[in-house]
Amino acid sequence: MFEFRLNEKKYSHIHFIGIGGISMSALAELVLKYGYRVSGSDQAANKRTQHLASLGIEVFKGHHPSQIEGSDLVIYTDAVSLDNQELSYAIKQKIDVVDRASFLGAVMKNYDISIAVSGTHGKTTTTSMITAILKDQTFNPTILLGGDSDVIKGNAKIGDEAFFLTEACEYRANILKYFPTTAIVLNIDEDHLDYFDNIQHIIETFKGYASHLGPEDFLIINVDDPHAQDVTQASQAKCISLSSQKEADYQAKNIQIQSGGRPSYDLYIHGKKEGSVQLQVMGLHNVNNSLAAIAACHINGLALEDCIQGVKDYTGVHRRLEYKGEKDQVVVFDDYAHHPTEITSTLKALRPIVKNRLICIFQPHTFTRTRLLLDSFSKAFSGADQIIITDIYAAREKDYGDIHSRTLVEAIKDQGDAASYISSKDQVLAYLKEVLEPGDLLVTIGAGDIYEVGEAFIGS
Repeated sequence: MFEFRLNEKKYSHIHFIGIGGISMSALAELVLKYGYRVSGSDQAANKRTQHLASLGIEVFKGHHPSQIEGSDLVIYTDAVSLDNQELSYAIKQKIDVVDRASFLGAVMKNYDISIAVSGTHGKTTTTSMITAILKDQTFNPTILLGGDSDVIKGNAKIGDEAFFLTEACEYRANILKYFPTTAIVLNIDEDHLDYFDNIQHIIETFKGYASHLGPEDFLIINVDDPHAQDVTQASQAKCISLSSQKEADYQAKNIQIQSGGRPSYDLYIHGKKEGSVQLQVMGLHNVNNSLAAIAACHINGLALEDCIQGVKDYTGVHRRLEYKGEKDQVVVFDDYAHHPTEITSTLKALRPIVKNRLICIFQPHTFTRTRLLLDSFSKAFSGADQIIITDIYAAREKDYGDIHSRTLVEAIKDQGDAASYISSKDQVLAYLKEVLEPGDLLVTIGAGDIYEVGEAFIGS
């Protein structure tokens, strides 16, 4: 098992292949703050590579063996294949190499308290809610986010070794490589089917993750999820339940939707009312996210009033049901949702504030997800008045021609919903300028770059 002690300096020069990724860039910033020489490469420049370069990290565009010369540890992301020039060269030269997840798991062991937020949906939001709770604490936490938060002015905050917070994605069973002292499991749903065989494979992975926790560790789990019991039975950790539907250690009761679609609820802990929570973010799904955030901080010694106030203060994170602006009395939102469950939650959250029509532009994310979850996707858009589907964002995949956005459009139409296919973002923008009316709410949905359409509409 790979081991890494931040202060031992076993390595001096660390090179990241795929440094522009959200997690890789945060890890690069972390080791830089600990005095390591850091370099990295990526296929294209982005705002993260630009930020890292401004910190003094040498960032290369493209991959070449010469770029890892002098490094004694190479970290690579999941998107990097074994035939990558830099990775294959490092292996031939017997330079130590480790995948991103194993490195993150090793980093966790450096901290007294380490919280890892996992689950198919809600990881970034819940991690950001915890960040909002931590912002006024006297200690100095280290935080690695899967999105950009205004609270920490980006996706990483490097503090000391007392408290560590990170997201823990299950893709490629990476959670089996993590060793937090507090593991949060928000939900378990069918996703990442380019790796997992089926939902049972996913459940077994979460069970394996829970089984790694020791008797002094915490497992915080949403018992509203039908698979929660399987996971808790596999763990020897101290299990902390949360729910908005049934009795639990941390429970939301008397849930109401206030103006602007924002939930409020009474917080009960072990059956006793301990306070009331009014969220500033929309959507019933955020009730359980906030319960997880409160529980994670409270069981790790933070004052309950600080935990409650933190989630009350939370105003959101970029690309998660984010208000983008308004033009010609058309309100524009953007959301990172790329799974049917997430799309349904997003549209349901927005519906209470729609004055005229809810117009949804969806950019499917990966061919595999679109093909294997086609039936679920076809039913996810019933909350919208009009649906526009753009070309599939390939991300890490190749197009083998076995699925197309037109197929999704026809499947949505079969459900009785109004959908149309428009290929490019420029064409979508031109269409919107013709059809949008005052009072419409426009939401761009997807994990790719579809948010640019909403921004272009506001700026046009």
